[in-house]
Amino acid sequence: MIYTVKQLADLSGVSPRTLRYYDEINLLKPAEVNLAGYRLYKQTEVDRLQQILVYRSMGLPLKEIRQILDQPEFKIETALHKQQTQLLKRRQEIDELLLLVDQTLAHYKGEQKMTNEEKFELFKQQSWQENEEQYGEELLKKYGEDVVKKAANKWSAMSQTDFQTKEESEQELLRKLKKYGQQPELPSDLAKQVFLLHKKWLQYSWQEYSSQAHRGVAEMYILDERFSEYYEIRVGKNAANWLRDIIKFYA
Repeated sequence: MIYTVKQLADLSGVSPRTLRYYDEINLLKPAEVNLAGYRLYKQTEVDRLQQILVYRSMGLPLKEIRQILDQPEFKIETALHKQQTQLLKRRQEIDELLLLVDQTLAHYKGEQKMTNEEKFELFKQQSWQENEEQYGEELLKKYGEDVVKKAANKWSAMSQTDFQTKEESEQELLRKLKKYGQQPELPSDLAKQVFLLHKKWLQYSWQEYSSQAHRGVAEMYILDERFSEYYEIRVGKNAANWLRDIIKFYA
């Protein structure tokens, strides 16, 4: 079956304006444009639109969705299995969050007691899992299974106070790194503060501190674009380079 913009919009619930925008950014091109200038969509485009909407509902930006769908090895069946796994994981996270809210409500109603550690345990687990999914493979290759396992155990045993202090340390690190970027200079008091904050932040999960390992982490920030992007989004362009240079100087 062939669909016009209006027909595909009615079918999918996506506005005609959005479909035209998807065409403009090469996310969803029509199968053809007829002599009258109407965009026409066939089954391939219908299936691609469904994938776009699934990925959008999962929070992915349009640019990333286009990169995924345009991969030569992309297969809808494989993508659906992966999406199913991710959505089941999200459902489990929502269920766990609902349970936490229920337990907290019961605590405030006086029906059960809840420690401060229990209030934050779920968030600690989620934070570690996110880190593991994003960087786990690289960390295993670089430091080995034993080191990563010890780090996970130390993270799990972290108190609520330590966890909160760790988060505050990272925010302070980002603020000072941004300030440093306005006038990068080595050595400087501000650069040393950034270094000490980053060292402190690492030691919350590291079993033992090593200057050599610290320098290795700094290099990974440059070599792996995911690490670079993490700091550039929060601080600004070249942030990962500033941090690497600071660590190499002081570590």
